[in-house]
Amino acid sequence: MQIAKYMRGSVTVVELDGELDSVTAPASREELATLAGSGGPVLLDLSRMSYMSSAGLRVLLLVYRQAREAGAALALAGIPPMIQEVMAATGFLDFFTVAETVEAALEDLEP
Repeated sequence: MQIAKYMRGSVTVVELDGELDSVTAPASREELATLAGSGGPVLLDLSRMSYMSSAGLRVLLLVYRQAREAGAALALAGIPPMIQEVMAATGFLDFFTVAETVEAALEDLEP
């Protein structure tokens, strides 16, 4: 899993590239939790993800909880269809603001 981050206005955009599974989840969780706990809006760009296991879903849930506790807005963009199907079936999409593109998500997050 490769994680790249950059700022778009006041929003921290985090690009996740690769597989989020039991091997990559611990390091990814640490990095993402730090960002979500900062209090500023965070956008996770999942468009380059090729796989997400239940460990990856747990990471997203933990990041969501930390963002909520910090009062930070959190959105997901570009969810690949297979990952989106799993997230929809498990109810995970209900926790997040979801957009098809980074640009659309930024419109939702920027004040």
